[in-house]
Amino acid sequence: MPRPAHLAVILFATLLGQPNPAAAGWNYRIGEPAPQFQLESLDGTTYRSADLKGQWVVVSFMTTWCPFCNAAAPHFEKLTQDYGKRGVKAIIVDVSENPDIVSGWVKRHKLSCPVLLDGTGEVTTSYAPPPDFVPDLKREEVMIASFMIIDPGGTIRFLALNEDVTSFDARLTKLRATLDGLLPSQ
Repeated sequence: MPRPAHLAVILFATLLGQPNPAAAGWNYRIGEPAPQFQLESLDGTTYRSADLKGQWVVVSFMTTWCPFCNAAAPHFEKLTQDYGKRGVKAIIVDVSENPDIVSGWVKRHKLSCPVLLDGTGEVTTSYAPPPDFVPDLKREEVMIASFMIIDPGGTIRFLALNEDVTSFDARLTKLRATLDGLLPSQ
């Protein structure tokens, strides 16, 4: 099994080419119900997707070894603070990592949102696009460094995948603009 650093090289080498033509005009999962999940957080709390119904939720699938995740982490924390005041629940789903490593990463980035542990990658895979979208990667790897908005009814309203590294939105500008358009005015 490749080490996480090797997986990062494989993942980003695959993505460094031209943008995936299948991604042009792509709207995979937008308007669909979000897959159900039950995961434990770093602090031992169990989170169920059913418990999140009735509120806006922003989900990011991250890993500690992903350079894009590390670049986005401080901006995700800022989003957590800014939009938490507006009733948005932000969560990170860590993909297949040791909880001790994840805990150190959370402390380093001073993250206050719940970090859920998907130790097997099964939940992450349930959110992934079909195999013809970046077929050389495992489905859970495709979701790393992605961001999603789920509305109070449990429907996916926004999904940004890291399919084009040259335009990765670490500052979460598109996500914030979408949230601003979806949420009631302050």
